[in-house]
Amino acid sequence: MDMSFRPVAPAHYLHHAPAYRTFSEGAESYIEHGGEAKSLPPILAEIGAKSLGEIFPFDVKALANSLYPEHQNSTRNRCVITPVRAVFSHSYDRGWGPLIRLRNFRQDAPKRKKAASQAWVHAFVRQCAKDDLPHVAALVMFMSQTGARVSEAIALEWKEVDLLGRTALILKTKTGRNSTRFLTDQLLARLHQLRETAALGDRVFRYTNRHSVNERILAVCRRASITYKPSHTCGRHAFANNALSLGLDVKTTMDAGGWRSVAVFLGTYANPRNAGRMVAERLNLYQYDNEL
Repeated sequence: MDMSFRPVAPAHYLHHAPAYRTFSEGAESYIEHGGEAKSLPPILAEIGAKSLGEIFPFDVKALANSLYPEHQNSTRNRCVITPVRAVFSHSYDRGWGPLIRLRNFRQDAPKRKKAASQAWVHAFVRQCAKDDLPHVAALVMFMSQTGARVSEAIALEWKEVDLLGRTALILKTKTGRNSTRFLTDQLLARLHQLRETAALGDRVFRYTNRHSVNERILAVCRRASITYKPSHTCGRHAFANNALSLGLDVKTTMDAGGWRSVAVFLGTYANPRNAGRMVAERLNLYQYDNEL
């Protein structure tokens, strides 16, 4: 890709300038010291050979637009701006490069999604029973009761499920860490039934593609005459809001569902139903006419 970067200053301006390392060297050291490498390969292919002193914020944003032309700014921030900033910060700490001021792209506030309620999950599971789709019912229950993403749920294999210990180990989540999720009694009973006809290396819920999951969810919703809720809305969003509505605190809910960012959890997922009514009912517990 033809990326034009700011030219290096003339030699007579650089006689006191430090000898900066390349971005590739900074990235390699960053990874060796525990940095996240997931988003760096396409960036290194474009600017890896460049000196850290030759890369400027304008160039990084141009690179982000070039690598992700059809994506939202949130993706450009996550996949380019954040890893480049991290490499520069690490390199600066080692004396290998300058500390640049790299701002994020402006992001629009995420649209609030109306999560699936417990009643919705109940209707969905009952329809799956009529349609003889036990693995679909178990999949939606698993996502809505553990906060697992659909990609994590369909990748789950039986060797990662401990039916005796009532846990499931999700390998390498979106945050880059393994995560243990705990299974409810009803979900455990359904998993026992699915395990009877499955091999140890099989996928628990059979699916290999999240789009196929959403197509099946849509078909079940139509037969049940309920509003269509895609996998993320009836899964991770439902887990967050149903847990909060049960009275669990934010920290407990985040830990159980594998969230690391309070801003993301509160800004994207937490959308309590009838919040004003719930507060009013709690305040009703205090009667001002009674004696203190």
